[in-house]
Amino acid sequence: MALRSLPSVDRVLSDPALSELSTRLTHDALVQLARQALSEARQRIGDGAAAPSPTALAARVLDLAEDLLGPGPHAVINATGVVLHTNLGRAPLSDAARAAALAASQGYVDLELDLPTGERGSRLGRVEALLTRLTGAEAAFAVNNNAAAVLLALTAVAAGREVVVSRGQAVEIGGGFRIPDVLAQSGARLVEVGTTNRTYLQDYETAITPQTAALLRVHPSNFQVIGFTAGVSLAELAGLGRERGLLVLDDLGSGCLLDTTPFGLPAEPKAQDSVAAGADLVFFSGDKLMGGPQCGLIVGRREPVERLRRHPLARALRLDKGTIAALAATLVHYLRGEELTAIPVWRMLSTPLETLESRARAWVVALGEGARVQRSESAIGGGSLPGATLPTWCLALGPFTDAGAGAAAFAGALRRASPPVVGRIEQDTVLLDPRTVLPEEDDAMLAACRAALAAVLPS
Repeated sequence: MALRSLPSVDRVLSDPALSELSTRLTHDALVQLARQALSEARQRIGDGAAAPSPTALAARVLDLAEDLLGPGPHAVINATGVVLHTNLGRAPLSDAARAAALAASQGYVDLELDLPTGERGSRLGRVEALLTRLTGAEAAFAVNNNAAAVLLALTAVAAGREVVVSRGQAVEIGGGFRIPDVLAQSGARLVEVGTTNRTYLQDYETAITPQTAALLRVHPSNFQVIGFTAGVSLAELAGLGRERGLLVLDDLGSGCLLDTTPFGLPAEPKAQDSVAAGADLVFFSGDKLMGGPQCGLIVGRREPVERLRRHPLARALRLDKGTIAALAATLVHYLRGEELTAIPVWRMLSTPLETLESRARAWVVALGEGARVQRSESAIGGGSLPGATLPTWCLALGPFTDAGAGAAAFAGALRRASPPVVGRIEQDTVLLDPRTVLPEEDDAMLAACRAALAAVLPS
């Protein structure tokens, strides 16, 4: 009987609440939304729920329409303290990178046109010039992410042949990205050597056959193996590759162009060090410690880079004009030596502890009773510097003792703010870390805190 009581599509769309919506969507689109709302209702009735009223169905159509028509992805305030938060888009772009992407997207650009000659030009010519200057490589290329860079390289140089990798480096990183699966997809055959914790140069030497195309090193981006371990340096691997006529590939995962140790962090592999050590191809990400847009960067010797550039798969993985513009602007920051002030990621990582404490205390003063300052740790995130943290000072709200006003409820109210604020929860207390909150976001974050407190705490 409940199913029979559901109204028709026309009855749902005749609700007065949907009259304004008809000026924003086509009739066909409205019909599809009404059908979706009715289908959801049938599912709930099948699970034992009562039939919704026509008014409730119309309200659901409105919600579905707003999801379609609203902006997205939504801008959020990252107060988690995780600098490279994968779920929040990793590295925020610099002012110059954002402006460059906007300028490239507003009209026509000389993407593949050489203006002096009027002939077809190189899409990545400027990016290549910047990358080679910054890393010392002979040539460079860029694709849409680092996984694509590795896939392209293995497909272009090792399809149908063997690639030797340490067993401890045949890893899985975020999103189910597994090195053995990428090798299989490329058509290359994986040959694992050594053990999970100890691999020696002799293990590589013994594994080389006439079918071997390359030696691959993979940086374990998001985990550590410590204790009884042994590994082979990239320089040693490169020497073996030259001796046997094999390519040496170095997948840095995150990778970076700056030394991370002056900021109290462990050393993250630098692309220029891999080039200097003799790797033929080096792969790293653009949207992690590089601080730019999502892309996969490839630097190395000219001959193998050209093989990648000419491969048909390269076209399927190429960058769009906005990404190229943002990437070039980010690389220019390094060339000018202004990365610590211009690139948000490096500005966050290099912020002095006393500055963070001062901001957190200013937030406490602004919010008043119930707010306090608490020492904590900021994480790097994004598969960079696994296990590494930086000391910080946070705004702490809680602990919440009322059963209906727990930390989860308060964090949820913050996420429903406009703009949403994302924090972290420790011991029923919500922590908001100034390290990852941009200074211009302070007022909006404090307004969201006031509204969320009013929503979850009894008056």
